[in-house]
Amino acid sequence: MTALRKNLLVTGRPGIGKTTLIERVLDALDIDAGGFYTRELLDGGRRVGFSIVGLHGDSGVLAHVDHKSSFRVGKYGVNCEDLERVGVGAIDEALKHSRFIVMDEIGRMELCSPVFQEAVGRALSSPTPVLGTVQDRANAFLDSVRARPDVEVVRINTGNRECLVPVLRDRMLELLGE
Repeated sequence: MTALRKNLLVTGRPGIGKTTLIERVLDALDIDAGGFYTRELLDGGRRVGFSIVGLHGDSGVLAHVDHKSSFRVGKYGVNCEDLERVGVGAIDEALKHSRFIVMDEIGRMELCSPVFQEAVGRALSSPTPVLGTVQDRANAFLDSVRARPDVEVVRINTGNRECLVPVLRDRMLELLGE
């Protein structure tokens, strides 16, 4: 019998519902998890950036149109300080205290920080299961994450997104020995 891949990463086109899926799986599991998720920042209905929120309350600005940074993704200046403080901090805390780790998302903005990339590697290599999202684009780091033998990539689309909640919930319960 082959060992289960302990890291489940959801991928799909932008706006398809990756974060919503992760949130719904978390609700269905009702098991303490650590880690982080990202959210759009809106101003008058217009997206102006993204926040990064730790599952245990810490938050910051991941990227913003008005943020001055040498790291840019499209029109957004990436705030590596908040990414590392909130994102890396949440990963490291989850490695110590949580049953599983949520990483939403591993994408272009997050790749501006080598410190963040190292934290992703620590989480994926640890014995703690990971549930997360990974951007669906070619990039050396993202490609290496998706190619890991301990990573199972789940593609979300409009045809399967409603049925994936119980599938991912059951896979996580299996990984957690429940």
